[in-house]
Amino acid sequence: MNNILVTGAAGFVGYHLAYRLLSDGLMVAGADNLNNYYDVALKESRLSRLMQNPRFAFSKMDLSDRAAAADLFNQANPDIVVHLAAQAGVRHSLVDPYAYVQSNLLAFLNVLEGCRRHRVKHLVFASSSSVYGANTRMPFSVHHNVDHPVSFYAATKKAGELMAHSYSALYGLPCTGLRFFTVYGPWGRPDMAMFIFTRAILEGRPIDVFNDGHMQRDFTYIDDIIEGIVRVMSHIPKPNPDWHGDRLDPATSFAPYRIFNIGNNNPVDLLHLIEILEKNLGRSVKKIFSPCSLEMFLPLMLTWMT
Repeated sequence: MNNILVTGAAGFVGYHLAYRLLSDGLMVAGADNLNNYYDVALKESRLSRLMQNPRFAFSKMDLSDRAAAADLFNQANPDIVVHLAAQAGVRHSLVDPYAYVQSNLLAFLNVLEGCRRHRVKHLVFASSSSVYGANTRMPFSVHHNVDHPVSFYAATKKAGELMAHSYSALYGLPCTGLRFFTVYGPWGRPDMAMFIFTRAILEGRPIDVFNDGHMQRDFTYIDDIIEGIVRVMSHIPKPNPDWHGDRLDPATSFAPYRIFNIGNNNPVDLLHLIEILEKNLGRSVKKIFSPCSLEMFLPLMLTWMT
């Protein structure tokens, strides 16, 4: 299974995955619409590095375009699909929810249809830790119910998991969903908290610290995420013979379907994160502390999420 299709190949995780697969000697087809949610130049710079490898073929296209998606699958004829393309940014879903329907639901449907028609051996797709929503049981487990999202972004990611399961059940399409926990590292997204804080420190601007700094978050280094994806790719899920409808397990199924968390399970205090950035940048930053209610806190904490 040497032909791999990576959607969102110019994105943060997609770029690193494509680079790793090419380094392993595989043929990689990449697709991305290069939208302007964040600096397109960053995406183009990532892409330019991938284009130096003759085993990489790139298509600039929008997966929500049904005909274009079908053409992509016809050209790539993939054995494995790693679907990482999505409208990123949890807080942005409060501003433009329609973009998330188009990119996270309609585009994913076209990917599922492409996988079904081309008898793809394994579909690996990106979900998010944000699906845990209002769940307060710790640590987060894939065996927990996640029916209470607190952002529309999270709702689309949960919907994607359900859509994949339906195709797995109906057509026997092996699907593995991976819930990422705040990925960071080189070539990272500039809209994430770590980069927002870093920019503020370098520019001498204060940082708003909500909930009086009583916030924690798992951070996962990009190399660990990529290692997890690569290992999962070769482990095609099979139906769980012990699964029963009277004791539901959201992580497995009677169908060839699995859900996994990829995280660090080592929460970092917000103030400790800021302290580390100050130390490494050689500058201190003014912190503006403010308490907030749960209703205010939920939208604010979304900056931390994938």
